[in-house]
Amino acid sequence: MYIGIDLGTSSVKLLLVAADGKILNSVTQTYKVHYPRDGWSEQNPEDWYSGVIGGIMRLLVGQDKSAVKGVGVGGQMHGLVVLDKEDKVIRPCILWNDGRTEKQTEYLNEVIGRKVLSERTANIAFAGFTAPKILWLKENEPENFKRIDKIMLPKDYIVYRLTGKFATDYSDASGTLLLDVKNKRWHGDMLEICGIKETQLPRLYESYDAVGTLLDSVKKELQLSDRVTVCAGAGDNAAAAIGTGTIKDGDCNVSLGTSGTVFISNDAFSVDDKNALHSFAHANGKYHLMGCILSAASCNAWWMENVLKTTEFSAEQRGADKLRGKNDLFFLPYLMGERSPHNDTNARGAFIGLRPTTTRTQMTLAVMEGVAFALKDCVEVAKANGAKISSTRICGGGSKSPLWRQIIADVLNMPVETPKTQEGPAYGGAILAMVACGEYASVKDAADKLISITQTVTPDPEAAAGYEKRYAVFRQLYPALKNAFRLYQEL
Repeated sequence: MYIGIDLGTSSVKLLLVAADGKILNSVTQTYKVHYPRDGWSEQNPEDWYSGVIGGIMRLLVGQDKSAVKGVGVGGQMHGLVVLDKEDKVIRPCILWNDGRTEKQTEYLNEVIGRKVLSERTANIAFAGFTAPKILWLKENEPENFKRIDKIMLPKDYIVYRLTGKFATDYSDASGTLLLDVKNKRWHGDMLEICGIKETQLPRLYESYDAVGTLLDSVKKELQLSDRVTVCAGAGDNAAAAIGTGTIKDGDCNVSLGTSGTVFISNDAFSVDDKNALHSFAHANGKYHLMGCILSAASCNAWWMENVLKTTEFSAEQRGADKLRGKNDLFFLPYLMGERSPHNDTNARGAFIGLRPTTTRTQMTLAVMEGVAFALKDCVEVAKANGAKISSTRICGGGSKSPLWRQIIADVLNMPVETPKTQEGPAYGGAILAMVACGEYASVKDAADKLISITQTVTPDPEAAAGYEKRYAVFRQLYPALKNAFRLYQEL
């Protein structure tokens, strides 16, 4: 048996998976996100570890613990975790959706230069990336910066606590802006800019590489007696792509989690010429292009829980299906600013087109459509750069909504495939652990045997035509409001 872990933003999900791919048990442990200031987002890494240990204990109740052979972790990317020489966490982790680094991001892009960054790392600076966070820490908390002995990403903190091995993988490291993605090595010039040394960074591995085994103290706490191998794991989106079988050249996966992503697998290294998409290493040993919108299913949760004060999501969506492609209300899903393709920390959410006749159902639908349009922004950039995308797979909490799956199919105007197992990063983590333990010879072999499609949603021609017209309007809205968003910062 293998344990797959998805270290998410609001919770950690753990799966117990048999070698034949069958899910034997599933457990979710929640924890808090802290917002110390508007636009800031932090978490306590100890909360993650407590969630993982408590989750594994619950996961293995009634199971043959001696059958556990490996652990793989997929985790939220970009977060800055810093430890001192005693391995104590210096400060809360600054998360992927934190927007405090506008100044540092501008410095990297405008002073160091986008062209230089792209040549060195295959990417430009985005506020959520790790390097701008390191610069922010250096400038704003110099005493904490001086104490840094180890810099790691969220899932790497879990691996470190489980094994004592200071390690990361190429897919997660790609999002730091410190990695030479093409050549898979830390870039010395980027480290110098941030004022850090390579000894402060983890050793690099492929995602499916074994990095160590559980520490004796961890095995004792979990009551595990046999050798349990832990692999390097992957960033959550690369792990999700493994979990959905998005591994062949040109394969596409849409993830509707807290954030939303469009993930396009590539055999060869490539860079979007405008750097609107990320060019990262894939967990299968190759590469991928990815567009990331900072708010996806979280938009729906905000609308339902914070505004409508309900948890009956499906009830609120009743009747919305009839309005697909006909809704004249728009929603910009930039609740946490935006990354792809706008790279604007000042962007904000907005309803546009409100009238006295606007209904609650229209607003509910507009939120879902706005996320779909933002994902289409990323798909269109990929297509403009030569990507041939004829269909996509889908995963994440939002993908459980039949209405949202249909909206995605209509807006993208392509078939949307739902894998039999929709657990994304956790399932991908388990598959990587299987490869690390020799259960399968390669990630491709494992995916071919373990992953199948159970449903394909095809676009409705009438709705797709309506959405194409509405998307032309949606594309005009952010540019029209960009300056107003900037002025908000001066209020």
